[in-house]
Amino acid sequence: MEKLQRLFHGYRSIGFMLVMGVIMGVVYFCGDNSGIRFDVIGEAKMADDYSFEGCDLFNGSWVYDNKSRPLYREKECSFMADDYACQKFGRKDSEYQFWRWQPHGCDLPRFNGTALLEKLRDKRVVFVGDSLGKNHWVSLLCLIDSWIPEPSHKVAEWHGSLITFRASEFNASIDFYWEPLLVESNCDDPVHHRVHDRIMKIESIERHAKQWIDADVLIFDSYTWWLEPNMTLLWGSFENPNRTSIESGRVRRYEMALKTWSNWLDTHLNRNKTKMFFISLSPDHKEGGDWGKTKGENCFNETEPIMEQGYWGKGTDTDLMRSAQSIVQDLEKKGLEIELLNITQLSQYRKDGHPSIYKRHWVPPTESELANPIPYSDCTHWCLPGVPDVWNEILYTYIRYKL
Repeated sequence: MEKLQRLFHGYRSIGFMLVMGVIMGVVYFCGDNSGIRFDVIGEAKMADDYSFEGCDLFNGSWVYDNKSRPLYREKECSFMADDYACQKFGRKDSEYQFWRWQPHGCDLPRFNGTALLEKLRDKRVVFVGDSLGKNHWVSLLCLIDSWIPEPSHKVAEWHGSLITFRASEFNASIDFYWEPLLVESNCDDPVHHRVHDRIMKIESIERHAKQWIDADVLIFDSYTWWLEPNMTLLWGSFENPNRTSIESGRVRRYEMALKTWSNWLDTHLNRNKTKMFFISLSPDHKEGGDWGKTKGENCFNETEPIMEQGYWGKGTDTDLMRSAQSIVQDLEKKGLEIELLNITQLSQYRKDGHPSIYKRHWVPPTESELANPIPYSDCTHWCLPGVPDVWNEILYTYIRYKL
């Protein structure tokens, strides 16, 4: 009997060692810089213990981290768009990929694509907005791409203004819908929308909204397109010669569009089903004088973040931000589940994160532009991997632990 006990104990010890060996192997092989890093014990503990209490995810600093960053590789993402593929188009430095957002007093949970997709099983997520919303959406697809190893289990299809990504194993879809001004406008074509005179039907949203109203999670962004100094508000159809139109100030027309949007949500949204997020403005870095460069310079050739805590660029329109915040608060009072994700401050620091000249240009640069690339540099959108990955780490935190 004693021999049997010793033998059984030996088998248990060997079994324990084998299990630990497997775990250590997983940690070892996933601990390189290949894109997926999964600390088994740490992830399990985080899943059990994570709490938002006393944690401001939007207040913190950028920390250089070449161990756990980037979360994926640009050339290995199946869904990378040329608008954000900076290395593909000639960017030589890569430090912009290695910055991790560190909130003060707490940590962001480690991104786990399987856990996210499991949370979204049988659900539909829709990003609604402009090219920065698409930037955000592509980042999320790149983050989860390597967590779905079978190519046939992840497919993206383009249907006009709607791009649908399906993770078939989870019966989940993560879509993007082109709607830059929230209401109907003459900029609604997902390809041919570069018009000089922007006209919007300020009280019309149904044609758009019926494409996303059934979603389980809605993520809205609408800011950059409102910075145009001259825009026309229209009542009636674009074709009707008797239409009525007026011009108005930036903040006023933004508030009117948001009111149309919020009224539609209040009337049509299923409060028992749909969770919403509104992404605050994504700042640009077009004015280098804001951070000490010569006037007329911008994000071109920038390779490091701004380290001044509380830095705020002059081009960021706080009036528009206050308008969006007020509308979101009103929706909350009406019983709709909506979170304002204030990514503005954390993104303000990242003057190094933009494509600059390193992207596909819709109109090829002229010889004079090539000789002086600063004026045609893109200091609005973001390279991937990069800043939008942090927006998605925060979104992931809300979806996984609050949805």
